[in-house]
Amino acid sequence: MSFPVEDYIVYIYPFLAVLLITEFLIARDEYIKEETIGSFFIAVGATVVASIMKLVAFGILVFVFEATKSFRLDYLGYASFGWGWYMWIFAIFADDFNFYWHHRLCHEVRLLWALHIPHHNSETFNFTVALRNGWFMFFWKPCLWLWMPLVGFEPLMVSSAIIINSTYQYWLHTTTIPSLGILEKLFNSPYLHVVHHSCNVEYMDKNHGGIFIIWDKLFGTFLEPIKGVTPIYGVTKGPGSYNPFIANVHEFSNIWTDVKKVSNWSDKIKYIFYPPGWSHDGSTVTAKEMQLQLARGTIKADGARSY
Repeated sequence: MSFPVEDYIVYIYPFLAVLLITEFLIARDEYIKEETIGSFFIAVGATVVASIMKLVAFGILVFVFEATKSFRLDYLGYASFGWGWYMWIFAIFADDFNFYWHHRLCHEVRLLWALHIPHHNSETFNFTVALRNGWFMFFWKPCLWLWMPLVGFEPLMVSSAIIINSTYQYWLHTTTIPSLGILEKLFNSPYLHVVHHSCNVEYMDKNHGGIFIIWDKLFGTFLEPIKGVTPIYGVTKGPGSYNPFIANVHEFSNIWTDVKKVSNWSDKIKYIFYPPGWSHDGSTVTAKEMQLQLARGTIKADGARSY
């Protein structure tokens, strides 16, 4: 069984490649040779893992949908939401709602941040960054989507919405496209996504949305680019290497180092599941703590960061 948008994805790949080449020709200074090569190798590894996990995830979606069909019939009066055009719209919104919370959790739970960090530890911001998906992300990501087949969304529709969302996000990773103006009341854009990929204190953990920016506005994580604040791309504690393997595992190593240095089991668990930057002795601080310090004037905008 194939995904309804699978053929579309095959045809869109050449278009995405043209976008990347065009961007390189007009914004070559946004590329670092070694980092670009590393990004492509990260993409290869992520594709291999995703190809396997996509089948597993789809099988789980189908299982949940079929296992709960009689429940929906008996108690809700329907077996499926069906394939109406309006349900596709609902599915795309529901998928993006899932993505927002998945993405936000990846920035607020350190173990999940370790899975997600390869997407952020590049020092530039261009279309190759869209290819930098963590190799281990796919093992947990489907969990937040299980409610959709449970309530009656067709598994193929859910999978298609996920693919549409991922494809949309490719074009967000560039500095060559200006603000979209009024469209940014609803939709995410490269202009807004620059904020998300910047490690400036002001910009940390903002603009998590995929297709839509409304979730950030609803849940308090929206921020427009601030005049005079030049984006600093990457993370505050990077891998120190362009090696794709190190890019995927360096934060796990950092977590292990922190876990070993404390004897209290409560602190060990906190180093794994509390926000990135949390420390038992205050030697490092979280993004929210830094933003509070910045608001109070106890640190400067370009001051030391410990995320």
